[in-house]
Amino acid sequence: MKHVKVTRKFQVTIPREVRELLGIRVGDVLRVRVESGKIVLEPLKPALGDPVEYLSSLRPEPSDIDAVKLVEESWNED
Repeated sequence: MKHVKVTRKFQVTIPREVRELLGIRVGDVLRVRVESGKIVLEPLKPALGDPVEYLSSLRPEPSDIDAVKLVEESWNED
């Protein structure tokens, strides 16, 4: 079992072995929750499934944008 120390800014360093085991890299996002009196950090990795579904989930409401029209209009710009 690994131990970490809480800094003055209430930060902790995830041990290298844990980072490597879970594939955690700089810039990754972790979900933090309390479970039965314990702090749980869970890596949030984008699903490798349907990219359209993943990108759609990033916006809370549907977008009414015609991407094809935008691309065609950009071709006509001088």
